[in-house]
Amino acid sequence: MKEFLLVVHVISAVSIIAFVLLQQGKGADMGAAFGGGGSASQTLFGSRGSANFLSRTTGILATVFFCTSLGLAWVYSHQSSENQRSITDTDQIAPVPVPETSDVPAVPQVPSVPK
Repeated sequence: MKEFLLVVHVISAVSIIAFVLLQQGKGADMGAAFGGGGSASQTLFGSRGSANFLSRTTGILATVFFCTSLGLAWVYSHQSSENQRSITDTDQIAPVPVPETSDVPAVPQVPSVPK
């Protein structure tokens, strides 16, 4: 499940980048108004069809990206809480041995606290 969500997440992220780069800025329409019209996109999608198509597709991809982000966060948070134990869950902690010839004093052992 998480591998599928991760693949969809990466594909949607790359697609969002591509669709944002394909879109024209809002100032590009002023150049067409003063004599720069007649591009191939106007014949393929209509006069404003490419802008609507690209904007709508970018919005859909952003929604997919947001949903996969939430899904991945949920999957990874539940996976980590089920598979990992805390160090405080152990019954006894093994003492660290100190060599007798060491200059460092031994640390007193802490008695285990019953649960």
